[in-house]
Amino acid sequence: MTLADRIERYRAILDEWLRGLYHGLFTHPAYEKIEKEAEDLEDAFMLACFPDAFGIPSPVSYYTAELLPYLEDEFEAWERRMWDRGTLLERKGQQYHF
Repeated sequence: MTLADRIERYRAILDEWLRGLYHGLFTHPAYEKIEKEAEDLEDAFMLACFPDAFGIPSPVSYYTAELLPYLEDEFEAWERRMWDRGTLLERKGQQYHF
């Protein structure tokens, strides 16, 4: 085995190890947390715009109803997600207890 072959082999091992380290430390956990936080913000926005969907009276519902054609796809998914999920406190607690 020549020196060039050894260097190439160690480079490949180091590259694979660094990719795994980057994925494990930065990409994977951060992506999930950011995705959940973005979903929570979207849920809060939709709840502020359409509280009548859950029986909460709101004086601004007349004006936010104009947004419904633009948010139709998100509204159906949001409504299903809100009915299936437990409390917001339970959702936030899942971030800290795996």
